[in-house]
Amino acid sequence: MAENRDRRDQLRDSAIEVLAHQGGRGLTHRAVDRQAGLPEGTAKNYFASRDALLQAAAERCVERYWADLKRAQATRIEGRDGLVALLSDLLARALTANRSRVLAYLELHAEAARRPGLQQTLAELTKADLALHLESQRAAGLPATQAAAAMVTMCVNTALTYLLTQTPQTLKAYGLDDLDTFLRDLIDTAYSLNR
Repeated sequence: MAENRDRRDQLRDSAIEVLAHQGGRGLTHRAVDRQAGLPEGTAKNYFASRDALLQAAAERCVERYWADLKRAQATRIEGRDGLVALLSDLLARALTANRSRVLAYLELHAEAARRPGLQQTLAELTKADLALHLESQRAAGLPATQAAAAMVTMCVNTALTYLLTQTPQTLKAYGLDDLDTFLRDLIDTAYSLNR
């Protein structure tokens, strides 16, 4: 069968939506067909197994994240305030426009614990994420090191997970009810600023 690339992307995007709204257990070929509004059996024609469907969703998450990375890299960062603004914007987009992709990504992480191929695909995104943070922190004029960039990256990613999954009371307890202050404090702590 000649592959229709647009249809393939539509199915991969639909798999992301299914993962985001129904979780890993809800990801079936039928659910993806329904989400895409396509005849039953279409997803199976493109992705023969559930593993292939998971892999396709992971690859699409990575592709879409690359596009966001390119946009973020084009942003001029001026000092700590510019870095805070960039991180705040990335978090805001992750909670709104990219919410489904981020929720799917969290589901894919759980699946990757049992699927080495999926683990490799997600590792590409993790590596790119760390590289973006390191580059952004250097562009902000901070004495960025791999260790400091990794600390900020992990804290931002954990904050994002909490922002997507926790109650307002928990977010307040962690200082996530005021993202700009949280991000400033995080950068100050990572670089021992204002001490």
